[in-house]
Amino acid sequence: MSFDIIRSGRAVLHVTNLEESRKFYDALGFIETESTDTELYLRGLEEHNHHSLLLKKKDTPSVEVISYKVRSDEDLEFLASKLEQEGNRIRWMDKGEQKAVGKAFRYQDVSGLPVEFYAKMDSVERKLQQYHLYKGAKVQRIDHFNCMVSDVEQAHDYYIGKLGYACSEYTASEEENIWATWLHRKPSVHDVAFMNGPGPRLHHIGFWLNDPMSLIHGCDVLASLGYGPNIERGPGRHGLSNAFFLYVRDPDGHRIELYNGDYFTGDPDFKPVRWDLNDPMRQTFWGHEAPDSWFDEAMEVLDVHTAEKVEMKKAKLKKRKPTFVI
Repeated sequence: MSFDIIRSGRAVLHVTNLEESRKFYDALGFIETESTDTELYLRGLEEHNHHSLLLKKKDTPSVEVISYKVRSDEDLEFLASKLEQEGNRIRWMDKGEQKAVGKAFRYQDVSGLPVEFYAKMDSVERKLQQYHLYKGAKVQRIDHFNCMVSDVEQAHDYYIGKLGYACSEYTASEEENIWATWLHRKPSVHDVAFMNGPGPRLHHIGFWLNDPMSLIHGCDVLASLGYGPNIERGPGRHGLSNAFFLYVRDPDGHRIELYNGDYFTGDPDFKPVRWDLNDPMRQTFWGHEAPDSWFDEAMEVLDVHTAEKVEMKKAKLKKRKPTFVI
């Protein structure tokens, strides 16, 4: 590969009430970098980049884009050229169109998801050791995206073969059809996961916490502030990824995962972990079931060129064995 995608970088969400969103994300422990009447820029305590979550006030909640950071502007140019040669329509963001973000482009990926790549973002002061600012779940940094797509194997093969991702874990049927896949660029379990369902939709954004007790404390703070009904699933431990988790829904229904405790995947001889589709421990290691909403509900995404909602397709499976190496 002549380009280097570093990690998941940021998400841009549309919300209907910026002040209600501010209260909710403040309860989770996010740091507000800055805001306007229509935009709210948030980050975790250890993040030195300007933001990892941008909320924009709009009439309808939706997902504008999910973004990945690349190593340099040269990587960005090469990747854009490669994608255009493969028939993708690229939209370069105009200078000044985005606060704090340098040169960037967007396109609709193979599943129809709105994806952005950028190399540079303004730096701000880390709050890592300003412990007097720690509150809620003490969110540290963005970790991953989870996306619901109609063809998981297509997304799996595309991100590995075209973008240089690697697979850490996957769920497969007896016929070896992949139902879900966890893919990474940084040496952790995932920067993006794809799950089977009507799509493209964003299922959740995962944010990293220091420890499991931060997750528990986050539950207590949410409940004490009246956000108990916003806790959708957990706390618990995943079989897949081995991580502790809590899923919450913001005032517009956007799903946030609070996440801690996965593992290192940086060795070149690391082998993907296979989970059987019928193994009940894969989703929740402790055995409790997820609510129906966790499987059925996800956020609609926008077209990067028209800003219209992308039409969803029904899920399907292909009877073939996908690839795991570049």
